[in-house]
Amino acid sequence: MSDISASAPKFLPPAVVDRAPLFVAAAMLLAGFAFITWQVDLRQGTLFLIGGGLGVALYHGSFGFTGGWKRMVVEKRGRGMRAQMLTIGVAALAMIPLVAAGNIGGQTMVGAMAPVGVSVLLGAAIFGLGMQLGGGCGSGTLFTVGGGSARMLVTLVFFIIGAVIGTAHLPFWLLQPALPAISLGAELGVGFAIAATIAGLAIVALITAVIEKRVHGNIEPEPAPARQGWTWILYGPWPLVGAGLVLALLNVATLLLAGHPWSITYGFGLWGAKIASAVGIPVASWEFWTWPAQAQALNSSVLADTVSVMDFGLVLGAAVAAAIAGKFAPKAKLPLGSLLAAIVGGLLMGYGARLSFGCNIGALFSGIATGSLHGWLWFAAAFVGSFAGVWLRPFFGLDGFAKK
Repeated sequence: MSDISASAPKFLPPAVVDRAPLFVAAAMLLAGFAFITWQVDLRQGTLFLIGGGLGVALYHGSFGFTGGWKRMVVEKRGRGMRAQMLTIGVAALAMIPLVAAGNIGGQTMVGAMAPVGVSVLLGAAIFGLGMQLGGGCGSGTLFTVGGGSARMLVTLVFFIIGAVIGTAHLPFWLLQPALPAISLGAELGVGFAIAATIAGLAIVALITAVIEKRVHGNIEPEPAPARQGWTWILYGPWPLVGAGLVLALLNVATLLLAGHPWSITYGFGLWGAKIASAVGIPVASWEFWTWPAQAQALNSSVLADTVSVMDFGLVLGAAVAAAIAGKFAPKAKLPLGSLLAAIVGGLLMGYGARLSFGCNIGALFSGIATGSLHGWLWFAAAFVGSFAGVWLRPFFGLDGFAKK
């Protein structure tokens, strides 16, 4: 009898739903959809709900690039990074052909393309360093804020400040050496672009597996569901692979509906610029904000910006998921070292994201998945920066993963 009980799976206790936070977050999500649909249109309201779905998947899967990269560097465990490569690859199967088509049902399809040069190289390295100090990437910052993290709220505030500073400096960095945006789909054709992308992602995944097996003697499997039956779908946690597949499908849906893939950090710079303008800082005269698209965004309602409404939805979706799981727990206590790391990390991420045309989502995930060469440069530079950030964490009193 004891042998049977010892081998029986151990499940988490039933989740105790945080009813008040759930009611507030769900009501705001529904009200936001109705209001945005009324003020803008149904397409924009639907993108807000897609953002909510992204928030649920990110929270329930704890799907953040920061933790996966840190775990690979410190523990030599690559399960998180392999899930990321799979997520990007699944999205690429649909997104490279869609971008190559150029137009679907009257909707223009544009990839996350950017120049390949010094600005991306430097900005991504700065971002990678900052995300290890700040404790999350662009999407990670938002979904943990939705879960009630006061520390990540600090990171977000300074992320926004850094992004605004980045808009002031970006014109200078764009004058530095660079190649134009390079689309693998346009250069190689759709078939070869998909093959090259999948091969590159597979090589990264294989490298993590080889390193992990050499250090530990085995490859860490995906954990079994932590809840009985299918209740994990509602209450979480989700397996990394499952969460990644949901993120890939929702990114494809974003491309089809918005005409561009999922992005995070453009909204931060826009919010900061609007706040700065409201308090008398003449950001409208800065070169970046005189460019037609940026000037229009600055002078329009924030609800007209697709990136912003998806960011708002993401935070609320994560709050809903946290409340359903019984884990919505605002924490206000912040040691000085952790606070300083959040401030420095946020500033670096905001500035780096603007220089490199996005974060782990807009530049890495959406960039590679739509066939942009700059996404691969971003990946390499940000990983080097992340390695440096992991090394710096102890100086701020931050706990890393224990070496085994």
